[in-house]
Amino acid sequence: MTDSNILKLNKPEQNDPLQEVLREGARRMLAAVIEAEVSTFIEQHATLKTGEGQMILARNGYLPARSIQTGLGDIAVKVPKV
Repeated sequence: MTDSNILKLNKPEQNDPLQEVLREGARRMLAAVIEAEVSTFIEQHATLKTGEGQMILARNGYLPARSIQTGLGDIAVKVPKV
């Protein structure tokens, strides 16, 4: 038998336009989830204040981009500082 149902998939390292679109979508989705998680965390702890009445938690920019490993390859995502 020479017929096979197995298809060869592209490797994540290849520059396939569809994979680039998928990577960008995954990067945006991960960034949105991280932002939502940080916002929720800050809202949950908004009542924590110092003796002078200042909030203990605050946003403070971003850490350097981190690489997250996915099935599409590594995706760089900025992580907010709190």
